[in-house]
Amino acid sequence: MADEKYSLSGKTAIITGASGGIGAAIAKELAKEGANVVLAARRAEKLDEIVQAINGKGNGKALAVPTDVANEAEVRSLVNRANDLFGSVDIYVNNAGQMLSASVRDREVEQWERMIDVNIKGVLYGIDAVLPSMTERSSGHIINIASVSGFEATKKSTVYSATKFAVRAISTGLEKELARTGVRVTNISPGMVDTRLSSGVSDRKKLEAEDIAKAVVYAVTQPDYVNVNEITVRPV
Repeated sequence: MADEKYSLSGKTAIITGASGGIGAAIAKELAKEGANVVLAARRAEKLDEIVQAINGKGNGKALAVPTDVANEAEVRSLVNRANDLFGSVDIYVNNAGQMLSASVRDREVEQWERMIDVNIKGVLYGIDAVLPSMTERSSGHIINIASVSGFEATKKSTVYSATKFAVRAISTGLEKELARTGVRVTNISPGMVDTRLSSGVSDRKKLEAEDIAKAVVYAVTQPDYVNVNEITVRPV
């Protein structure tokens, strides 16, 4: 638990891609620390299950808002719902992502477009929806979940890696844009995590989703003058 001075009690966090895997783990960890959490994803039924589990613990409150982050209007509606219920958004976690066929030679144009829409546009839509209020309050934290694929591309990850390189670039540039505004930016790059997205990969050691959730909690519970810009989490 963080020092009480930097407690998350009473704070509000939005987590996208929260119907399972890393997103669900982040929501649970933040709620455990006392934050109210708004879970966003397209799978409404899975969201409801996780919300019930969180609310049953009696820590932070949880709300499900079915959302496609590739739709700007839906992202704005998500943020408005969070503001209406909890008053403000203190933490926004851009976790939603698509890892589809990524080789250029595959010529899977529709899959490339879906990754670009979710992994890049979805990140920007979320930032755009919460940033004006955060800068006005001189307080807030944006967490972007990238990937170690954003450091190095393989012959099978060309387009996916391109989207994660973009997330890291957005994080780096935004941190500079927001210097001395009171709004913090953290980029977290996980290695292979044992989730639905990695279910087809069986020959590599994987992290647990909770490992990434703990990295998020570490970043957001630092003193308000500390900005943890970049965290890379890899399996040993």
